[in-house]
Amino acid sequence: MVNNYDLDTFKTGMGMASGASTRSNYGLRDEIQAFWSDRAATFDEVPGHEIFSEAERRAWHRLLTRHLGPASGRSVLDLASGTGVVSHLLDELGFAVTGLDWSEAMLARAKAKAAARGRRIDFRLGDAERIPEADASFDVLVCRHLVWTLVDPAACFSEWLRVVRPGGSLVVVDGDFVRLGFGERLIQRLDAIARRWRLSRELSPSLTAELAERHRSILSRVYFRDGARAEDVAAMLGQAGFADIWIDRRLGDIHRAQARHMPFAKGLSRQIQHRYAISALKPAT
Repeated sequence: MVNNYDLDTFKTGMGMASGASTRSNYGLRDEIQAFWSDRAATFDEVPGHEIFSEAERRAWHRLLTRHLGPASGRSVLDLASGTGVVSHLLDELGFAVTGLDWSEAMLARAKAKAAARGRRIDFRLGDAERIPEADASFDVLVCRHLVWTLVDPAACFSEWLRVVRPGGSLVVVDGDFVRLGFGERLIQRLDAIARRWRLSRELSPSLTAELAERHRSILSRVYFRDGARAEDVAAMLGQAGFADIWIDRRLGDIHRAQARHMPFAKGLSRQIQHRYAISALKPAT
């Protein structure tokens, strides 16, 4: 699994792991898959992963509709679908949804959730960087918090172009979870002082030290280890052949809704981070 993650906890201390530069891409990708499988059991407990309020659900619906328009029964592939959070949002809007993830643990939870909610979503095992689907298979491709984890984004974006139909759409929701702005650094320092004086404490689920170290090691070796800025991602999508690329930073209603279920400092940071949605089209000819 290479998508949605409680990224705010790990923005510091992410230096290159010893010997990491000599590891093969296969080894790194294998590590990513294993990491997200181990995260599956508690993934939905974290605000910003699962939907925690109707206000957030409506905000996501507005974002997706703004970029995709009416569903009209179009087929959509939710890349790195995890436990199916975005798949369910798309299903609610009327899309015919297929979720793709390469973590069997994530897929098991996604299928169980869909069954419990009576949703007809087709969850399949597969790698979002090497999609096991025919050319021009889907009207729409969507991914959330996947791009920052990619090993070879240029090759991956070309693969996405292959799978979407001519005239079809791509929507990427992601962010720079590495480079802290001034406001974020200030909030982090003030929160550290508050914790030292026991005026603040972490209330949301956190990772074990072992999982945190694995995350730091992985993030130090992916392509966007210095942060996935919107302009850089958009430029690479253009180079891959996508057109009509639009960077949308109007995610504030989503982030405000999420912040209500987070510790104060983390919720405040969430609203000023470099997060964005990018939409693009595959040329019709």
